[in-house]
Amino acid sequence: MKKTERLHHMLRFINHKQHFTLPDLMQEFQISKRTALRDIASLEEMGAPIYVEYGRYGGYRLLQQMQLPPISFNTDELYALYFAMQALRSFTSLPFRTTFESVHKKFMAALSDRQQENIHNIQQRVAFKHTEQIKDSDHLELLLNAAVQQIVIQITYHDKNRSAAEQSKVTVSIENKEPTKENLEDYHDQSEAVSKTKTSTRIIQPIALYSIKGYWYCQSYDLKKKAYRVFRCDRIISAVLTHIEPVSHLAEIQSEHLQSLWKPSEQAISFQCRISEAGMEQFQQNHYPSMRLEEQDGFYLLVGTYEPHELEFIVSYLAGYGTSIKIVEPEMLKESLRQYYLNLLECI
Repeated sequence: MKKTERLHHMLRFINHKQHFTLPDLMQEFQISKRTALRDIASLEEMGAPIYVEYGRYGGYRLLQQMQLPPISFNTDELYALYFAMQALRSFTSLPFRTTFESVHKKFMAALSDRQQENIHNIQQRVAFKHTEQIKDSDHLELLLNAAVQQIVIQITYHDKNRSAAEQSKVTVSIENKEPTKENLEDYHDQSEAVSKTKTSTRIIQPIALYSIKGYWYCQSYDLKKKAYRVFRCDRIISAVLTHIEPVSHLAEIQSEHLQSLWKPSEQAISFQCRISEAGMEQFQQNHYPSMRLEEQDGFYLLVGTYEPHELEFIVSYLAGYGTSIKIVEPEMLKESLRQYYLNLLECI
């Protein structure tokens, strides 16, 4: 890092910390003590009001916060920002009051003709492929604000899943029968009868948003069910703020630890599958909180649970692994996957 650029970053660093020591600068910028002293002298020459505090707990103090100069970027940083921005292109809905076109127009207008030409040339050699957003999500901004500010909201949700209570009756009936083709067909017929689309009102505290495979999802805590839930944002019909007291401990949970909130219901069904190395790579790219990998007797297993109303979903998900997995249990899941493949063959 050049000295001018380092001083620029250092000015922002000390303006934020207010009180700092030589070791702070040495560690932050990976410089020697002598260089740190020279840089402090250079900052003072630039007008930084730095005061020396002597004694055991001494150091340096900025007498008052400075008005910092505009952020400047070198050419490589501009290119990196531009191509990072391309991720916005595939979204028709964003949790911010902006669009890719608006950001892109302002960004390009700030570049020189030479930089614009270089970006155009790089575009001919670098491509970022993203899944296009499939459906609009109208409430992303409210959901994000609620998550950041820890606000409980009320949503009306377009729920395509059948209720666990309704589906469990069907599941119990099939568990007491042999998993024959006829019984499975009867199970699917009964499942269809209780899978009518409906709406429900939920009281939730949004925790985080994420986008995957063209859909936005909201990770939330359902205050009525006292359970962690994930909602597809395009299925949220309405969303309004409430004055309900939020769950305080959720503010401490980081997004990477959200899966710790997930717990299966009492009706959840456990499953196990042997999985190959190729399957494990696929698992890392696409899996859900109810699933994990385990090592057992030198083999790897994909283990997890699914709710009774999720049978069709879990069968479709496992079918995507092809020959990379082999179901160990339950027998009903094995037979359902066999039937899935038979139905595919009938379409050929």
